[in-house]
Amino acid sequence: MLLDKKVDVASLSPLNLAFVGDTVFDLLVRSELVCEANRPVNALHKSASSKVCAKAQAAAMNSIIPMLSEDELAVFKRGRNARTGGIPKNQSSADYHYATGLECLFGWLYLKGRTERIRELYSAISSAEVSGDE
Repeated sequence: MLLDKKVDVASLSPLNLAFVGDTVFDLLVRSELVCEANRPVNALHKSASSKVCAKAQAAAMNSIIPMLSEDELAVFKRGRNARTGGIPKNQSSADYHYATGLECLFGWLYLKGRTERIRELYSAISSAEVSGDE
């Protein structure tokens, strides 16, 4: 974790975990894109958007479910089943809930300091070449 703060991760709501996990996942996607090639910011934004949309995150989640431990799967399910308060008009409900579960998992791992596990899971997602443009 970048901050030197103690937190009882188990006491945080799944949406609080997803709030952090959304940024963690986005940072991984953006970092990967920048490391691949120096390109115009518009192109970077378009590429990033196709990988962080709910459809792509749902596909990403499906690609790593077999890799998850029981605890990780439970965290994903907490996020997936959380009441989000609304679904963006261009997203399916199932995709949106799976994306929230993915973000919850990444937030939980990040706040627990499990960066190596985040790298493992993200590497598997990246290898599956998941995007929302399909």
